[in-house]
Amino acid sequence: MQATLIKALFSVTLLISPAIISAQAYQCRAPQVSSVPQISPDQRPRVVPVTGYTLALSWSPAFCRTRQDARSHRVQCSGDNGRFGFVVHGLWPQGARTYPQWCGSQTRLTPPQIRQNMCMMPSARLIARQWAKHGSCMVKRPETYLAVTKVLWESLRIPDYDRISREDGLTAGRIRQAFADANGRMWQASHVGVKLNRDGWLEELRLCYNKRFRPMRCDDRRYGARDEVSAKIWRGL
Repeated sequence: MQATLIKALFSVTLLISPAIISAQAYQCRAPQVSSVPQISPDQRPRVVPVTGYTLALSWSPAFCRTRQDARSHRVQCSGDNGRFGFVVHGLWPQGARTYPQWCGSQTRLTPPQIRQNMCMMPSARLIARQWAKHGSCMVKRPETYLAVTKVLWESLRIPDYDRISREDGLTAGRIRQAFADANGRMWQASHVGVKLNRDGWLEELRLCYNKRFRPMRCDDRRYGARDEVSAKIWRGL
């Protein structure tokens, strides 16, 4: 599995032109990290064959709307370390009917590994949890999990959702099509899941990949809101 992922990572890297890489954070100053949060499984381990992956991107302005003063989300939401648009929620392996989780690993994250990735995932606890719950079901070492996540992340172009948020009649379909249009011929709207909250505000994009990290059609579990559903994007900047 480790060798297969590294080979797939290399093939993805070859597809990325430096000209299309764009920073996703509006600004970012990674804080010092002196320790690694302790994460305990909250469900039973589940080991199933991996059939693909999901890269979940959280829309930070909406996430931080009610969390500006939350100590646990200070890096992402206080503004002291910069302002964020989309951030990585996690890279999740998928199975045919469910997803693997909490597979266990004897290899621990280190504070430098967390700090190096906090402009991508601006929470030490989030990074530690994503490795423990999802990354441990993909590879043996956290640095490999984070490297694969970062390559996928840095290959993306994010549309101007601030401008799109001001359009009349905004829908989930418009949100996913804008992402596909910004990211070239490999991406189609059907490869992009859109998660809205119960009031119709954008929460996440869920990008669907096959085992070789090529974009693929999202199944119903990941596709989220149908194209015709009305949507809103909280700007908060």
